Amino acid sequence: MEKRPLGSLQVSVVGVGCNNFGSRLDQAATTRVVLAALDAGINFFDTADIYGATQSEVLLGRALGARRSEVVIATKFGMPIDDDHYGARPDYVRQACEDSLRRLGTDHIDLYQLHFPDGAVPIADTLGALHGLIDAGKVREIGCSNLNEAQLREAKAAARTGASFASVQNQYSLLAREPERDGVLDACDELGIRFLPFYPLANGLLTGKVQPGQPLPQGTRLSTMPADRSVHWLSDEIQGRVGALLDYAQEIEIPLLSLAFSWLLSHHQVSSVIAGASSAEQVHANAHAVQPLSAEVIAALDVLTDWTDPQ
Repeated sequence: MEKRPLGSLQVSVVGVGCNNFGSRLDQAATTRVVLAALDAGINFFDTADIYGATQSEVLLGRALGARRSEVVIATKFGMPIDDDHYGARPDYVRQACEDSLRRLGTDHIDLYQLHFPDGAVPIADTLGALHGLIDAGKVREIGCSNLNEAQLREAKAAARTGASFASVQNQYSLLAREPERDGVLDACDELGIRFLPFYPLANGLLTGKVQPGQPLPQGTRLSTMPADRSVHWLSDEIQGRVGALLDYAQEIEIPLLSLAFSWLLSHHQVSSVIAGASSAEQVHANAHAVQPLSAEVIAALDVLTDWTDPQ
């Protein structure tokens, strides 16, 4: 599988999101997903300390076992685990890293990411702690998630000559194109930051399995999502776009899943498309979804998702 740079790392263009590990998937199922990914040439696994009530890291580490050296592990800190474990204070950053290392069963984290900005802590203080972790050999690269353009610029300025964010992980898909509008992708170019899209399949709407107007397939993310969160994705506007995309995919004989992955990877800022999987079959489908798209197809997708270049 093709790999792209992310700081000093080389990551497969398709990655595995590990949010299901420890929640929907037990150890046996997690191991099947991880081994299927390795067999498919995927080397990038993205988890977080809060996933699976802290068990995602544990299950991932056990599943990798002696094959740890073959992969790039990304994890995150900062979202509340409980009343005492949250945020981006320097002392907590160091504690959270030690906790993740222990759960993962490894001596270093390849990409350590601030999960969400902490308005109570100057970003320079957080970056200082992260720089110390790099110096100690416990972290190779640092990244962030859910930061906007202004916050990315502030972080770059605060880093000065020290460690700076190599990546930003925000929501991005054919049905959620905000990074193009809010300046984040442009900031990535200017600041030398790589982009990692999460929810690339828009909660399953871009897998090709969800048909507008039909009942949601059982076991899908949307079918179990609280109504206050699913209302946006099930709106007439979004469902209309999904229907148009399905029709176009059929017309050009390219599965919608392939269009979703390949369109994201047509953006040079994107290093890897991270998608969750609950089975080996899903991993293989994701791994084989990537293909080159012509400029004509990309332009058609822009129109179908109501995107007009502001230039």
